[in-house]
Amino acid sequence: MTDAEVRQNVEAELRWEPQVREATKFGVAVKGGVTTLSGNADSYAERWAAERAAERVSGVTALVSAIDVQLASSYQRTDEEIAAAAVNALKWNWSIPSGRVHVEVRQGIVTLEGDTDYQYQRSAAERAVRFLTGVKGVVNAITLKPAVNQAVVKSDIEAALKRNAVIDAQAIRVSADGHVVTLSGRVRSWAERTQAEQAAWAAPGVFNVTNRITLGV
Repeated sequence: MTDAEVRQNVEAELRWEPQVREATKFGVAVKGGVTTLSGNADSYAERWAAERAAERVSGVTALVSAIDVQLASSYQRTDEEIAAAAVNALKWNWSIPSGRVHVEVRQGIVTLEGDTDYQYQRSAAERAVRFLTGVKGVVNAITLKPAVNQAVVKSDIEAALKRNAVIDAQAIRVSADGHVVTLSGRVRSWAERTQAEQAAWAAPGVFNVTNRITLGV
């Protein structure tokens, strides 16, 4: 697939994504599969949706986001207001362990700190604040701290990959060293690569996933 074809497909995916209100305001440049998005988003949620849309496109090997978030005056909030809303959002989300995730807000950028037992809890905290009014960006600095110090079982992760209908498990190799999992191999799309990484993160006791899976046919 040529860079021009990838660019056209990314532009089409941006138009298809319902959370991107006006796809034409984003510029798309592709060089060797490396895709750069530029332009202005009305919210951090829209910027995030545009980035995820580009990642879904076959042929995108890496993504560079140069999108700025420019809030309309009616959507602007003080850091104190954003922080209060973020604390409440975390408190009302049952997936997030109480009292272990802390919030800092500076110039509309929300930083999440603390620790959780599982990656899904870490991701849930980020989702909880991503769509809050006034947020211009989210930095997820939450670390993983398993309740049980359990080594990663390589066979369990391989079995999870085989159960996933999206993933060609035979194309992926899994290696585990204590709490660190490394994925390698070659898959057909960015979505398949992401699904494999999510499957590895779901294993209890995983501190880090190194995703060395490449894209190709």
